[in-house]
Amino acid sequence: MNVDISTLLKSDLLERYLIGQTTTQETLEVENYIENYPEVKDAYNKLQDNLELVCMANAEEAPVHLLGDILNELDDKPVVTLEQKPKKSWFAYGIAASVAALIFAGSSLFFYSQNLKLMQENQVIVEEIFDLRGDILNNNLKLEALSNQFDQLNNPEMEKYVLKGNRRAKNLKTVAYINPKEKKSMLDVVSLPVLPDDQVYQIWAELQGKMVSLGVLSETDRRLQEIPYTEDALGLSITIEQKGNSVIKSTETPVAEIELKLND
Repeated sequence: MNVDISTLLKSDLLERYLIGQTTTQETLEVENYIENYPEVKDAYNKLQDNLELVCMANAEEAPVHLLGDILNELDDKPVVTLEQKPKKSWFAYGIAASVAALIFAGSSLFFYSQNLKLMQENQVIVEEIFDLRGDILNNNLKLEALSNQFDQLNNPEMEKYVLKGNRRAKNLKTVAYINPKEKKSMLDVVSLPVLPDDQVYQIWAELQGKMVSLGVLSETDRRLQEIPYTEDALGLSITIEQKGNSVIKSTETPVAEIELKLND
């Protein structure tokens, strides 16, 4: 037998361990021996059996009268009723459910309102983008038309004619551009003296002894614009006519006129 095991069995370490009087270190040591050495385990089991026999032999039966005294003592004591916790009624659960439903409904309404607001903002943005695209398209068309006009003005075949007003319209100035090869006519109204509300300026083309109307001039026409081209026109003139009259042939004296040299 191992010397350490023999020493352990001869000592009182197992008895003290059995009754819980060992230190932590001693407890660990005894449990290690019990687990790893069968002879130590057998000795420990025998000690347990002997301890149980001693306890049974020394046990005394309780006096009969002791149980009666205990019962009498219990009868003399007032009965204490334990207070039961009140159960929650269905009404309380209903209130809680209603509160939860209101919170859920409020949250749903809030998110719905936010979503509706975002949709409206998105629609506004879409409309603004659509309007912006329309503006860009219109601007591109205007730029394209302006580019075409400048191309025509730079054409070597384009002739320039300046119509200046007489004493009746001293500040009148209009520039006509005519290209007989491409049959294009353009007019740039530089300035127009103010007329009474019932009068307008009208431009004419002289053709084989008769006057052909090319339209009415106004302040809104102060831009480069195309006018009808008149084949074999001999000259251009501007008269002051009564507003609203559909004039076919003017009898008024021109306030500005110029001779064309398209056939030279």
